[in-house]
Amino acid sequence: MPTVVIIGAQWGDEGKGKIVDFLTEKCDYVVRFQGGCNAGHTVVVDDEKYILHLIPSGILHKNKKCIIGNGVVLDPESLLKEIDTLIKKGVEIDNNLYIAKHCHLIMPYHIAIEEQSEKKKKIGTTKKGIGPCYTDKIARNGVRMIDLLYPEVLKNKIQANLEIINFLLKNLYNAETLDEQKIFSQYMDYAEKLKKYIDDVDIMINNAIDNGKNVLFEGAQGTLLDIDHGTYPYVTSSNTVAGGACTGAGVSPKKN
Repeated sequence: MPTVVIIGAQWGDEGKGKIVDFLTEKCDYVVRFQGGCNAGHTVVVDDEKYILHLIPSGILHKNKKCIIGNGVVLDPESLLKEIDTLIKKGVEIDNNLYIAKHCHLIMPYHIAIEEQSEKKKKIGTTKKGIGPCYTDKIARNGVRMIDLLYPEVLKNKIQANLEIINFLLKNLYNAETLDEQKIFSQYMDYAEKLKKYIDDVDIMINNAIDNGKNVLFEGAQGTLLDIDHGTYPYVTSSNTVAGGACTGAGVSPKKN
């Protein structure tokens, strides 16, 4: 290698998971750099099926460092379910999984607003809050993994965002509003379970490359779903092409 980016040439479902699983044997690190739980891979090992939405497929191999990069939008509930499922199947997670501290979190209000907007204009979203989360990221209203470690910061962000979202849910969509305290308590529970995985992964990845380690960047969707280069507007909300690995993991394009 030392660095390889695996991406789909179409809209996804090209069998990338199998390729990633195969190449992981020669890798030290596997990095997911974009998308959310609307994507991922299905891998079959010894007739056992593993469905991975957020965790890199490399987790199925022992002693591989698996990283969720800053370009991913992460649903904590989905991730914890995925972790529990893998642990029950005998997969080791602790000391093998790392999450970028600047990774943005999908919040309940992202899912709620996407469900309502999809009713008005159908573009085929998965209703998992991916688009609205990326919207908040660009609008600089996002909640990031690092915020889970600072309760007051988290609470203030939830309060500020809900002021707008609840207004839209009530007045534009005539839908049920969301409770600030309930969301805050829920995410503080997530914080307790996920804080051990939070790390400066961009430094980790760059150090790995500098030290001659093999790093595989795992694209979760296909080129034609790219927000800039895909079949717009029927696309996802992130850059699924190879260049997305640079911004989604914090790696220079010169590091190859």
